[in-house]
Order: sequence, then structure tokens, then C-alpha cells
Amino acid sequence: MSIHDSPVTLHFAELCELVTKLRAADGCPWDREQTNESLAPKLLEEAYEVADAIRERDDGNLREELGDLMLLIAMHAQIASERGQFGIEQVLEQITAKLIRRHPHVFGTSEARDAGAVVQLWDSVKRREKGEDGHYLTGVAKALPALMRAQKIQKKAAHVNFDWNQNSEVVAKIDEELAETKEAMNGGAPNEIAEEIGDLLFAIVNLARKQQLDAETFLQAATDKFVQPFNALEDELKTTGKKLGEVELEELDAIWNAQKSHTSAGQIR
Repeated sequence: MSIHDSPVTLHFAELCELVTKLRAADGCPWDREQTNESLAPKLLEEAYEVADAIRERDDGNLREELGDLMLLIAMHAQIASERGQFGIEQVLEQITAKLIRRHPHVFGTSEARDAGAVVQLWDSVKRREKGEDGHYLTGVAKALPALMRAQKIQKKAAHVNFDWNQNSEVVAKIDEELAETKEAMNGGAPNEIAEEIGDLLFAIVNLARKQQLDAETFLQAATDKFVQPFNALEDELKTTGKKLGEVELEELDAIWNAQKSHTSAGQIR
């Protein structure tokens, strides 16, 4: 069986044909109204849902969410085709050529003995493609979530040796930024406080990176760690006929601290 007759190829072609039908004059009114701009937020939403399924290790949901994401990719390409710009064929052709071009250690004569060398080689090929006149960090998308973008920026800087040598230096930087944040808070200038908190967050992301941790993922985990006992606190209030917002902090803390003895969540507040 050739790749052109494989189930993957046939199912993908079926999906693209379905999207074309949905966008046709006798198709779905909602689908016909969509534009690349109107679907952009949905694309981000579906990508986050894919990431959430991965984080939850839910393979059934991951399969479904990957399908939703693939549908949106096909829809974006179809809309671009209708505008006379490009179709899904060009999208697939371009990414295939890029993968071959940026893996000369697989498809060419270059060598890369470990993952670090592969990343450096990828960046080198990418910079040649983009032209040497562009700034090194320009390729990191500003639309990324703030933590993710900060860590990606820091990682790229580290690839060209602009990085702390020791973890202790990163911790010292966090202490410095925390002190400056406290000083700004004492001054009371909102803009200065915001700037210093931003610097503090950036330094904390650096610490996560140096520990080989993904800041976005582990902040999500920390948030979940707070949500679970907070939900339990809310449930406890309901058993007494009380509601959130109607109870003072002292009583909330008493319930929260009682729960800590039965869980490993810890107090985040």
C-alpha cells in the first residue's frame, strides 16, 4: 500500500472535503461566516485543551482534542484558499520541506549527537532562512502566554551563552527583585510596583528553567493544588448552610487549616 492509499491519507482527505462542504453555499451558515480572524481565539482555546488533556494524561480526551485542533487547521487553510492565498496542500508541502531542511543531521550530512546539539543546529538553520539581519529573539511569538514566552526567551538566550552559571545566582536575583518589589510597594507608585512584580516573575521563571521545569505547566499544577482544597472549603460551608462571600476570613482560615491536616495541598493564599 502506498502512502497515498493509506488510511491516514484517506481520512485526512475526507476531513478536508467535509470542511469544504461546510463552507459551501449549501453548507453550514455558521461555518460560512467564519474568517481566519474570528477563528483565531478558538484555535488558541483548542490548543490549550490539547495541552490540558496531556497534563491530565487523558488519552481519550487527547484524541478528541487533537481532532478539534486539526479541524481548525483545515478550516483556516480552507478559508485562506477561498481568499486565493494558499490551500492545505501548500501548508503540508511547506512544513514537510521545513522539517527536512532543519534536520540536516537526519536528511543531510550534518551531525548532532544529542538533543542540545539538535536545538543549536535547528536555530542555526532557522537564522539562515530568516536572514542574519533579524534580531535573535524576534522569532519568539509575542502571542504566547507570558510565562511560556519568558521561558522561551530565556532558553534561546542561554543557547548563545547568555545565562546564569549557578542556581545560586538565580536565587540571588529573585531575592534582589523581591526586595525591589517591596521597596516599590512602600513607595506606592502603581506603575513601578507592576514593573518590579514583572521583573520578579521573570526571575522566578528563570529559576524554573534552570531546574529543567516548565513554568507554565507547574504554575497550572500549583493553581490546581489551590483549587481542590478551596472547592472542599466551599463544600464544607454548604453543609452548614453558608456561602462564599458571606463568611469572614477567620472562619475560612479555620476550615482551610483543618483541611490541611487531612491533605497535602498546603496553604497557597
